Amino acid sequence: MKGDNIARRLRYLASQVIKLCRKLPRDSTCRHIGNQLVRAASGGGSNYEEARASESRADFIHKVSVATKELRESLYWLVLAQDAELFDTSVEALVQEANELVAILTSSVKTAKYGVQRRGAEHLLLKNSECRNTEIQKL
Repeated sequence: MKGDNIARRLRYLASQVIKLCRKLPRDSTCRHIGNQLVRAASGGGSNYEEARASESRADFIHKVSVATKELRESLYWLVLAQDAELFDTSVEALVQEANELVAILTSSVKTAKYGVQRRGAEHLLLKNSECRNTEIQKL
């Protein structure tokens, strides 16, 4: 089904983030960062799933845009935690995967928006053409 690969990658990213955050120390700072990171990483996938079941192109664009924003937020928390040396392992692979998913979803939104704009322009051209034909018939 269309979008299965992206959905699978988003689930994988979220599951790896969950595993990583389970290993964080239990102090209040790490709990806060871990909660934010898990929420944002899992939010990207859940919003993408909602987009796959969207009722309109506009709904799709909105939900994929929200998914993209969640992934960008998860990148922020991942890099912050890495900079603060909270992880005992490298998260570069997760950062790269999140960046790739942001690029894919951003491209998807642009493509969907282009389709809306193109259809709107085609509609206007058709409408203008119909108006001209009516004017010609009156002559």
